[in-house]
Amino acid sequence: MKNLLTCAPINYNKCMTIQDLRQVFHQRFGNECVVYASPGRVNLIGEHTDYNGGYVFPGAIDKCIYAGIRLNGTVRVRAYSLDYNEYAEFGLQEEDKPSQLWARYIFGVCRELQKIGHAVSGFDTVFFGDIPVGAGVSSSAALESTFAFALNDLLSLRVDKFELARVGQATEHNYCGVKCGIMDQFASLFGKEGHLMRLNCATMEYENYPFNPKGYKVVLLDTLVKHELASSAYNKRRESCENVCRHVAARHSEVKYLSDATREMLQEVKDEISQEDFMRAEYVIGEKQRVLDVCDALEKGDYETVGDRMYGTHYGMSKLYEVSCDELDFLNDIAKACGVTGSRVMGGGFGGCTINLVKEDLYNTFIATAQEQFAVKFGHKPKIYDIVISNGARKVVDGHSSV
Repeated sequence: MKNLLTCAPINYNKCMTIQDLRQVFHQRFGNECVVYASPGRVNLIGEHTDYNGGYVFPGAIDKCIYAGIRLNGTVRVRAYSLDYNEYAEFGLQEEDKPSQLWARYIFGVCRELQKIGHAVSGFDTVFFGDIPVGAGVSSSAALESTFAFALNDLLSLRVDKFELARVGQATEHNYCGVKCGIMDQFASLFGKEGHLMRLNCATMEYENYPFNPKGYKVVLLDTLVKHELASSAYNKRRESCENVCRHVAARHSEVKYLSDATREMLQEVKDEISQEDFMRAEYVIGEKQRVLDVCDALEKGDYETVGDRMYGTHYGMSKLYEVSCDELDFLNDIAKACGVTGSRVMGGGFGGCTINLVKEDLYNTFIATAQEQFAVKFGHKPKIYDIVISNGARKVVDGHSSV
């Protein structure tokens, strides 16, 4: 086999295909591979509610992480990232944790599978993605889900998708420093074409809702401001919510998560918590109701109510949870001015995208206006991603997906 560290550089500054992936894998490892894919996700509504035991409303998208994988008969993983043009090699014990963050996602999945009693052997892999990194569409969860799904299949582990989602979540917690909820990994694994999923993050009960809004488009506008979910800001908000929950639960033993609390319960403990913690909790409790309102509205085909609740979420994330930024607020204001049905910051915040529900006859005007005015104010145009709701994790056979 070729020396992986001295292979001639390859020009990856192009749109990669599955065929390219197979070719690069063969060049670097001298063998054929099995290809797996897991998507990023959008979340129509229900943000920062997953780790608070509330409802979320995500869907998988048509942008994925693709990985070519082959078991190598050793106890080492040899991984090559096409996106970073970097190679990592590591063992499967705790002391073998790699230095590169992207490699720690793969390492973490292996370790978390081991922790729940499964034997994981070494493998070779080459992977790439067409999910925009840092845009709030969960490229990290897609990476975890790709490898969790692939190893489960290749090693015949028989782990169900719920447990695979928990493996991805634990990887974030224990190896990447992000105390995330379960939504992103769940959506990446369970996604269904043409459907959004209402997930109760406390019970893991979920229901598929058909989502094919006639006369509308779903579009993401990427500020190109990169969020850092591993920063203290994200984890601090989780701590605020957990603190409020403890105070409420001291009075109401039935409250296990903050989303179990009511506005009346929150008022009871207002004098016991900081104003900042109160604001965080006020947002979370309100967001739970907005998700339920959207579910009811979708069953009636009432997209005006869906859009109104999306704007409500943006206000809460900006003013109460304080995870927006100037660029996101600016795009939200433009959406309102252009008559867009619904718009809000999507994902963890601190940058990334707005998600917009736009009538088709307003789409071109909205996009042109947003790009022009955003460029004047911030010096660059936002990137535009039209979104199609698609299937979750799967094996790719001859360029076709097999769920």
